[in-house]
Amino acid sequence: MLKAVPRSIKQHNVTDMTFKHLTIFKIGLLLLGLLGIDLKGHGQHQRPNIVLILADDIGADDLGCYGNPFVQTPHIDRIAAEGIRFTNAYVTTSSCSPSRCSILSGRYPHNTGAAELHTPLPQDIPTFAGLLHTTGYYTAQAGKWHMGESAKLGFDLIQENNKLNGDGGEALWVKTLQNRPKDKPFFMWFASYDAHRPWGPNDLSGSHISDKVVVPAYMVDADGTREDLAAYYDEISRFDRSIGQVEAELERQGIADNTLIIILSDNGRPFPRAKTRLYDSGAKTPFVVKWPVGIPSEGVVSQSLLSTIDIAPTLLELAGVDVTGSFQGVSFAPLFDQPDREVRHYVFAEHNWHDYEALERMVRTRDFLYVVNMRPALSNQGPADAVGSPSFTDLKHAREAGFLTVAQADVFVTPRPREELFDCRSDPDQLINLASLPGYERELEQHRAMMERWRKETDDTTPDRLTADWFDRETGKPLPTERVRGVMPGTEKEAIRTFNKGPH
Repeated sequence: MLKAVPRSIKQHNVTDMTFKHLTIFKIGLLLLGLLGIDLKGHGQHQRPNIVLILADDIGADDLGCYGNPFVQTPHIDRIAAEGIRFTNAYVTTSSCSPSRCSILSGRYPHNTGAAELHTPLPQDIPTFAGLLHTTGYYTAQAGKWHMGESAKLGFDLIQENNKLNGDGGEALWVKTLQNRPKDKPFFMWFASYDAHRPWGPNDLSGSHISDKVVVPAYMVDADGTREDLAAYYDEISRFDRSIGQVEAELERQGIADNTLIIILSDNGRPFPRAKTRLYDSGAKTPFVVKWPVGIPSEGVVSQSLLSTIDIAPTLLELAGVDVTGSFQGVSFAPLFDQPDREVRHYVFAEHNWHDYEALERMVRTRDFLYVVNMRPALSNQGPADAVGSPSFTDLKHAREAGFLTVAQADVFVTPRPREELFDCRSDPDQLINLASLPGYERELEQHRAMMERWRKETDDTTPDRLTADWFDRETGKPLPTERVRGVMPGTEKEAIRTFNKGPH
């Protein structure tokens, strides 16, 4: 059984194994593939095809199969009914490009060298797509990219042209499947622009009627917010329709049974108190998997905790490559047969710069959510596009009129609590901070200790000089300031070279 890197580098602060060695090893894997040597003793025709479909800014509660009674997502709902729907899956950061880099590399954002929005994945970071490519897979991308030039090295085909991909980013998905080499297993990275702001031209616009929208407790139930949510749901329906077209093409080609489909989002909905935040509204992702020949039961619901860094080791395992070393996730393949099994007890996420200065960390267990904020003096209103939205405007109007509830006022609060603890069993929206209340001292200490351990083992840091705000926190408009990057978390300890997984 091949190892992508020697087991010795699993330990912390390795000095005798560099990313240069990883590159050399990948060349070796390529030679094995060219020589026709099978991995794990399987012929290549037995290895699954893989289609990863990544939404842009769709929350975990915004699909029909996750209980949303309003949004129209029939194709995703059917796929969930034929596969596995995971109810406790989390991104490592609720921020577009850092989340995508984390998924592709299987590493926490502060360990990728791309922890902030719009920062590219460095060339020396191995990706699971690269390893699939070197072991015989045809690898292609269509739609949104947002990970920089170096991350493209593991792909045979990159198609990130906005015009060719269409307003939703899905226009080339079916064509890419049709034009693939037919003599290789394949990996497809299909990434939409749906449902990122601004809402663009969409032939499904108007599919959702605003007066039927259910407004979350932390937003204002007003016309602007309702119309904003309805337009957001229209974009989700376009994403759903494109997924149906992809599956229909797989069926037409007769390869659907051995094609593993994963559907997820890079972060939560692009609304106040969601995207960029570390509550479930920002960090929890829908996560649906279908693989007819590899998943024995249909309509399965798994409550097992998952992190999106677990995708890389899972897909590599299924493809026949046993990978240790740089990948910090754990395989969730055992859940295909035993969906009630626990593959991890903790998931971790981080909030770094995304339009605004920020430094937060989160640990989530099945029952509790703990957040520590190293910049409590700053408000936490969300990304600039959400700040400029009708939904945020409705919040500001309610603030001016003195009608905000405590939950709605959260985006304006300063200073913020340094620590937050939520009992997610009784408070699924994470509205009541228990960190300072009697009776929760034990849970607070346990989660605080786990957070400190994770930060230490993965070489996370707290820089004094972070990237400052580039946008106004009240309007979302650009500030007249020089756009200079500060120090990204992990830099001082060279966390980019840390292979320790941390607790899981």
